Order: sequence, then C-alpha cells, then structure tokens
Amino acid sequence: MLAAVRTARATLRSLRIYYFDRARAEAMDRLYRDFVQPGDLVFDVGAHVGDRVASFRRLGADVVAVEPQRAMSRVLRLLYGLSRHVTIEEVAVGREPGRARILINADNPTVSSLSAGFVEAAYGAPGWETQRWTSSADIGVTTLDALIARHGRPAFIKLDVEGFEAEALQGLSQAVRGLSFEFTTIQREVAYACVERCKDLGYNRFNAALGESQKLTKQWTDADGIRRWLADLPQSANSGDVYVTAG
Repeated sequence: MLAAVRTARATLRSLRIYYFDRARAEAMDRLYRDFVQPGDLVFDVGAHVGDRVASFRRLGADVVAVEPQRAMSRVLRLLYGLSRHVTIEEVAVGREPGRARILINADNPTVSSLSAGFVEAAYGAPGWETQRWTSSADIGVTTLDALIARHGRPAFIKLDVEGFEAEALQGLSQAVRGLSFEFTTIQREVAYACVERCKDLGYNRFNAALGESQKLTKQWTDADGIRRWLADLPQSANSGDVYVTAG
C-alpha cells in the first residue's frame, strides 16, 4: 500500500512537470519536427506518462506507446485510451519475446528498469544517491520487430528504457527512418553498444541532446564521432538522448 502511495505521488509529480510547462512542450515539438511528419507512425518505447506521446500527436503522428509498468499504463489509458491515434502496449521491449522482471523505483518510476546492471551502476553514483529500487514485477517482453509486424513500420522510434536500450535494439532487424536512444554517463558502455548496433543496421548520421534540453547539441557526425563525444562527456552530464538517421 505504501509503495502504491509513493508511486501515485511520483506520477502526479511527473504529470505536473511534463504537462504544465509550455516552453518545454514547444521545445520538444521543435526537436521532433525534424524527425516526425503528419501521418507518420511513431513508437514511443518507455512512454512513462506520455509527454512524448503528446508531442508526437501535436505533430500529427499516430503513436504506439509501449510502457510495461502497470501504474504508468493506467495513466496512459486515462490520457489517451479513447484516441484512435494512440495504441497502448503494456509490455517491455528486449532482444527476444518472453518474460522478465522489472526493478521498480516507487519514488521515481521513470527510472524503473529491466537492467540489473543499470541499477548496480546507479547505486552511490553522483546524482543518483537518492534512487532506490525496492520491488520488482514479472512482465511480458516483446521485440521491436514483433511490434512492427503488429502495427506497421514506424518512421521514428523513441527508446528510453533505463539501461536496456542495447538489448531492445537487438530485437530490431530493419532500419526505420530515424530513432533515438537514451544514454547515461554511469553506463557509457550501453551507449557504445547502441551506437554499434545502429551502425550495423545501416545508420550513419548521429546527433545528441543532453538531459531534458530538447535541443540537439552538436553537428551531425558518424558513429566514431558520436562515440568520441560520449566518451568526452563529464560524469556530471548524467544523461541524454542520441538521435540517429540514415543517409
């Protein structure tokens, strides 16, 4: 019961942060407008409370919102369950379908993770001192390929799954027009693996946005260039997203 109260409190905090900041929403729309066009299909993997879903919808896209946490999926259904342009998948994404345990942070559900390595790296790390994963849940896992088979090929995939991004990309066998994946400075090796997987899929243009800046921070570069940029980041940079396109 206490964990449910803490999760509810954290969810309300997320809703306040992500839905009531007009400047942030406008910046997000400007960022994604370079990747998403009206009528596109977008996969939002790790949708949380759906602020990216809201941006993709403002840009005229249809969205498959993928979120394995039951509490977050309930919020998504409250916000978007009646929309014919949004499909909600209460499932995680990995390299193969099956079952897995998600490690839950009740006070900050946005960093709940399927990656034990991510949780281990976070413990005691600067900027992560207050984060605790105190429970777990058994969840279903699908793949990006399976989602494509079910819903169609998206124009863009946003991937934010707290240290499980490289595993998720192993379940994608075909390049889509563009994608993004989250990185953290506590697990740069995961980001490097994602870059290599994207390179294998045929992507050759890379850029990045730090934190929640909603702004690309550098010139487009190749896989080696974005890897060097990631390696040179100070630990205090904490996190961000790499954006990838082909040609």
